[in-house]
This record gives sequence, structure tokens and C-alpha cells, in this order.
Amino acid sequence: MRFVIQRVKKASVRVDGQITGSIGPGLLVLAGIASADTTADADYLIDKTLSLRIFPDSQDRMNRSLLDTGGGLLVVSQFTLYGDVRKGRRPSFDKAAPPDKARLLYDYLLAGFASRGQQVQAGVFQAAMEVELINDGPVTILCDSERLL
Repeated sequence: MRFVIQRVKKASVRVDGQITGSIGPGLLVLAGIASADTTADADYLIDKTLSLRIFPDSQDRMNRSLLDTGGGLLVVSQFTLYGDVRKGRRPSFDKAAPPDKARLLYDYLLAGFASRGQQVQAGVFQAAMEVELINDGPVTILCDSERLL
């Protein structure tokens, strides 16, 4: 499982012109799910995301987490995070989970964030979405459940 985590001043996602999720200051998480992923991968990244110390403290050091700040969380599924462009010019998505499996794990992610006390906003799985954000910093972190990266 792969996350692109962006610290934002605000973010929103639209489907067919309608806002499906919107937050003020907090984190926008783009979530890619691989074929080999399990709920253990999801739990690892949920806990990692909530505890990442990427918000400034009173001395402007990245020392506070989303749990410390009470910020918003917007999670958007994005299979293209598993696009492999090493061969040719068209990305291969062979490592991305098939839609049925990815939907189950995406729903598990949303429920997992909520069960840890986080109010989570979301995109719509498999929909064409427009994501708008104001990146704060900018701070953008890549997290992968393959802990070797």
C-alpha cells in the first residue's frame, strides 16, 4: 500500500461537480492499493499517518501529528500510484489491486481512520475526481507499507 500524504491548508474532492469531501487544515492522503496488500498494510499506514510529526510546534519545528492538531483528513483512492513507467511510455498498472479487492481495502482504511477517532472525508472509489488543495509548506511525504523503501 502506498500513500502520498500532503499537509494542506485546505483540500476538497469533487465528483460530477459535487463536493464529496472537504477539509480545512490537515492531511490529504492519496491512497494506492497493491494486489499483495492486506489489512495489516492498511493498519500500518493508518497508524503511521496519524502519528507522523509533520505539523509545526510553537518553535516552527515539525513536531506535532494530526492527532495533536485535531486537523482534518481527506482520503482519496488513487490506483495510479502503482503506475510503473520503467518500460515504454504507457504506465503499467500490473501491481495495482483489482477493483473489488481495492474497494474492500479502501473501505477498511476509511473505517480504520474513523475507529481511531478521526473524522475522515473521502472521495468516491473508482470515480473521476477533481482534487483541489492548498499544500502547506509544501510538505509532501511518501509512505509505503513495504517498509524497505
